[in-house]
Amino acid sequence: MTCRCVFDLEAKDREIQDLERRAAAPGLWGQPQQAQEVMRRLASVRDTVETWRGLHERASALSELTEVSLREGDTSLEETFAEEAGDLEARVHELERQLLFAGPYDGRTAILAVHAGAGGTESQDWAQMLLRMYLRWAERRGFAAQVLDTSEGEEAGIKSATLEVAGAYPYGWLKGEKGVHRLVRISPFDEAHARHTSFVLVEVMPEAEQEVDILIKPDDLRVEVFRAGGHGGQNVQKTATAVRITHLPTGIVASCQNQRSQLQNKESALNVLRARLMELELKRRAKEQARLKGEHVSAEWGNQIRSYVLHPYKLVKDHRTGYGTSDANAVLDGDLDPLLEAYLLSALGEKERQSSGPRAQGP
Repeated sequence: MTCRCVFDLEAKDREIQDLERRAAAPGLWGQPQQAQEVMRRLASVRDTVETWRGLHERASALSELTEVSLREGDTSLEETFAEEAGDLEARVHELERQLLFAGPYDGRTAILAVHAGAGGTESQDWAQMLLRMYLRWAERRGFAAQVLDTSEGEEAGIKSATLEVAGAYPYGWLKGEKGVHRLVRISPFDEAHARHTSFVLVEVMPEAEQEVDILIKPDDLRVEVFRAGGHGGQNVQKTATAVRITHLPTGIVASCQNQRSQLQNKESALNVLRARLMELELKRRAKEQARLKGEHVSAEWGNQIRSYVLHPYKLVKDHRTGYGTSDANAVLDGDLDPLLEAYLLSALGEKERQSSGPRAQGP
C-alpha cells in the first residue's frame, strides 16, 4: 500500500531513542512546557510504532498460515483467512487516513478563495470554472459548501470568490490546492478561435478558532455595509446587508454578501478575516524558519501547481506530484480525489523522508 511504503519504522525508532534521551536529561524538567511537549511526542510516536508493528506481525502470521494451508491442501480455514485479511486491510486504510490528515488544522473548516489573474474575461471565466469544480467536489464528498462572497466579472465569469467548506477534514483535503492553476484552451470569447492560456490563484486557509488562534481588537476594524448583488435583477438587494471589514493594521479586507442578514454577513466576514490573519501569521513563521535554514521562499503567485489543458489534447497534470489524467472533463466536474490524494501521499512521503534524515548525535 502506498502509505505503508513511506512510513519508516526505523526512523521512528530513532526518534523514540532521541526523545528518551531528552526526557532523561537532568535540565529538561526545569522547563515544564518543553518537558510536557517531549513526553506527549514520545507517547504519540510509541503508540504509532506499536500500532504499525502489531499490524505487521498480524500480516506476517496470516501470510505464514496461508502458505502452510496451501502447501498442505487444507482449505477449511480459507474463509477465516479472508475475513482476517479484510479486517487488516480496513485497519490499514484507517491508519493511512490518519497519517494523511495528521496536520494541526486538517480537521478544520476550509476557507477557499479564487482570484482571476491577468487576462480579463478569459481568466475570470476560468475562475468561475474552478469555483464550480470545488463546489461539485464538495457535493460529491457530502461536504457543506457555501459561497460567502463573489465579485462578478465585467463580461463573464468572476474576478474573485470566497468559499467555505465544512465536513470531515476539509482543510486537510484542500490545503494542497493553494497556488496558481493554469488553463490552456480554445477561447470561447475569441472570434479567431485562438488558443489562450489563463491563470487563477487559489488560496486555502483553515478557519481560525475565535479568541484562540487570532485575537482581533475591535478598534483595529473598519466595518462598512453596502447593498449586495450581481449584475442586477432579483440578485440585487434593496437593503444594505452586505458587509466589508478592513483590518487596519494589515490592510486585509474580508467581505460577505451572500447571507440573509447583515449580522450573518458580518460573522462570516469575520471568520474569513480571522482565517486570513492566521494564514498571514503561519506564513510569517514559515518565512522565519526558512530564513534560519537559509532556504529560498518563492513567491506564491509564481508557484504554478497544476495545468488543465483542453486543446490540442486533454490533460490535467499536477506539477508537484507528476500525477496526470486525460479525463479533464471529469476533473472540472469535481472528480478531484485522485489529484488531492496524490498530493497528500507525496507530502507525507516527503515528511517521512525529512524525519528520517541524518541521525541525531548523542551527547
